[in-house]
Amino acid sequence: MRIYLPAKSLIYLLNNPIKPVATSIQHHKMRSLFTLGLILVFAFAHAQDGWKDSFTKHNKVAGKDTLPYRYYSPKTNEDSKLPLVIFLHGAGERGNDNNAQLLHGVKYFMADSAQSKYTCAIFAPQCPTAKRWVETDWKLLKHTMPAKPSDPMALVFAVLDSLKKLPYIDSTRIYITGLSMGGYGIWDAIQRRPNQFAAAVPICGGGDEAQAPKLKSMHIWAFHGTTDKLVKPERTRNMIAAINAAGGHPKVTYYETGHFVWDQAYTTPDLFKWMFFQSKK
Repeated sequence: MRIYLPAKSLIYLLNNPIKPVATSIQHHKMRSLFTLGLILVFAFAHAQDGWKDSFTKHNKVAGKDTLPYRYYSPKTNEDSKLPLVIFLHGAGERGNDNNAQLLHGVKYFMADSAQSKYTCAIFAPQCPTAKRWVETDWKLLKHTMPAKPSDPMALVFAVLDSLKKLPYIDSTRIYITGLSMGGYGIWDAIQRRPNQFAAAVPICGGGDEAQAPKLKSMHIWAFHGTTDKLVKPERTRNMIAAINAAGGHPKVTYYETGHFVWDQAYTTPDLFKWMFFQSKK
């Protein structure tokens, strides 16, 4: 694993070691060991984020709207095809820094254990602060899909249409996942493009139950916390029930936790194996 330690932080720690309480002749040795420990801890923390440097930065502009996004494509043989994972972040990661959207979720797809088994390209857009992936009130127990996608979602589709034309992208293995506000975005995206995605993993989101018949043939594995106060678990329960009633067979997992269920979701045994197995062929 590569270790990233900012030079300024390293120089500061070396020149300004924190002084532990010590009165023995070992005082200076303890100071040195303590400083070294801080450096190692700090370096380890940055090692966890080193994979972010593998993502390139881009912006999709249409009219007055701009969509910052990150894109990762591993090196592969010229003849090999890569699946594409689309990740939609939650409300807290909105903005224009083109970095916050990598805070949750993406790290699980970038883990060495995941990339070694399920090598994939990753598209991670960032929704502007005042926008949403789907324009609806997250506290409602149901909503009707808007006639048009939100501005950020329209730009997501525009970027996706470009990416799937790349010669190394396997257009039959495009996967979409997201959490919270992004969970709503996943349901909205697959309702609008039911034939686009090989599999969808919405986490603590909600969709339009009237659109369920479109999704009866789609591979879906949804997640929600049973005590979620921000997005009621009924949003997932009702979508799953509607798809079942339409003749579909979606998977769903509920965890006995609140809103922040995504770490448990992305570490669910066999999730990645199930997802990357799916294909539109």
